Amino acid sequence: MIHVLFNPLSNNGKGQSAEGELKELFKDQELTFNDVTKVETVAELCKSFAADDTIVVAGGDGTLSHFVNDVYELKLPQKIFLYFCGTGNDFMFDVKDKCTIENKLIPLNDFIVSLPKVYVNGMTKYFINGIGFGIEGYCCEEGDKVRATSDKPVNYTAIAIKGLLYKFKPRNATVTVDGVEKKYKKVWLAPAMLGRYIGGGMIMAPGQDRLNAEKTLTNVIWSNTGKLSTLMKFPSIFKGEHVQYTKNIDVRTGHEIKVEFDKPCALQIDGETVLNVKTYTAVYGK
Repeated sequence: MIHVLFNPLSNNGKGQSAEGELKELFKDQELTFNDVTKVETVAELCKSFAADDTIVVAGGDGTLSHFVNDVYELKLPQKIFLYFCGTGNDFMFDVKDKCTIENKLIPLNDFIVSLPKVYVNGMTKYFINGIGFGIEGYCCEEGDKVRATSDKPVNYTAIAIKGLLYKFKPRNATVTVDGVEKKYKKVWLAPAMLGRYIGGGMIMAPGQDRLNAEKTLTNVIWSNTGKLSTLMKFPSIFKGEHVQYTKNIDVRTGHEIKVEFDKPCALQIDGETVLNVKTYTAVYGK
């Protein structure tokens, strides 16, 4: 039996469109379709599946993040796949050179057996890609406002440009990686990364390997640049070339990353916005 878990609200409300594609893909096999917005918990649903069943999560990064947070502690025995049909698909881009992807199906088990946690505003969550803090969190906050008032696709590029030019105010930050504290002024970005990709295609941490044996995360601090300079250099992040600007980009790796801003702003966890954040702590391999 193949159990498909889908969120009809994913992919800008087109998540259910995957049903026809999966029926065609598995036309000779028995399928069940489960709308995750209509079950009490995904964990309880998965407990009812047989050990030799297969689970297919249909969606993007947000759907996958919700799934792993619901079931992570269960250590499910089933074979699990992601049928990627989201908008950003940062996870897909990060793992496509680490596994065999056929018919948009990504084998998940090896990638979700061990995940880092983030502690923020009294909440604890596992994450699959990264924690965006700074202008990236601001972009998610503004994108949420657009979605609340319009069914048109969110133009994150336009939001980022406006933020870089005048709407987002960089913060001062204290960043502690494995007990070593550093202070920064005019911080634009301060993520903690499990994968390389974040924000719908930005190669934030080009040297990060989500399967690294040491179980370390990468912290990237973009600081001490003016608005125009930041705007001019910002496109380099989509190729991972921003790390060449070593005067303003500081890259550190470690098991525990704590970022403290002097003024609150939005943060995002795998695309989910958390408002009014001054500090977060990401932990992996401890």
